[in-house]
Amino acid sequence: MAFLQETPQPFFRVPAVVPLLIVLLVGIELSREFLWSADTQSVYANFGFIPALYSRDFIASHHYIAPTWFELVRPFISYNFLHGGFAHVAANSIWLLAFGPVVARRYGSVLFLVYFLLCGIAGAVAELISAWGSVVVIVGASAAIAGLMGASFRVMGPNPREQAQVPASLLSRRILLWSAIWLAVNVIVGVLGVGAGPGIQLIAWQAHIGGYLMGLLLVGPFDALVRWAGYSSQERPI
Repeated sequence: MAFLQETPQPFFRVPAVVPLLIVLLVGIELSREFLWSADTQSVYANFGFIPALYSRDFIASHHYIAPTWFELVRPFISYNFLHGGFAHVAANSIWLLAFGPVVARRYGSVLFLVYFLLCGIAGAVAELISAWGSVVVIVGASAAIAGLMGASFRVMGPNPREQAQVPASLLSRRILLWSAIWLAVNVIVGVLGVGAGPGIQLIAWQAHIGGYLMGLLLVGPFDALVRWAGYSSQERPI
């Protein structure tokens, strides 16, 4: 009966916010597939991220009605929760389950969600700058998850079950090597043009890079925020 007394493995200590976020992403995709299937294009157009909509020249040349401020701001967040199919949301869910717990355990549920959204927004900004005027719709949580990956790289200790109290330096050999490999893979995938077709882009490598870099950079400010709030390493906000 000794196995009943073993310490729970890391998988079973996943903070609740991570699987709840996965359930939300899958639930939205189920709704899009089965409840909004007739309006899929409208859903993507309204809630996906389309760089062209931020170009006045594009709006004027196509005689579109200029979007409101809310319509311009909303896609920076909403595109993270849309996906291009079950394979897309399943892949993102696996990566989220792999790297999300590291950030959630370090900062707590609320700050984890803020981290996730900030990295997603950074991905949209990177896509907007690099693909200005593009009519391709960007959807998916990949950029936000790439940010969680970057954060995980910085805070993981020598023992994968433990986190380093002091994050690895941005210029450390480990971070530079992992980042170089990760960035190279993303650029190669982008050059090969892997995606869902002419209208929807699943692998927006520019957005991935933007999210990843934001994830690397936010570790310091978030650690400082947690210290300022007075939380110990065992007392993260739920």
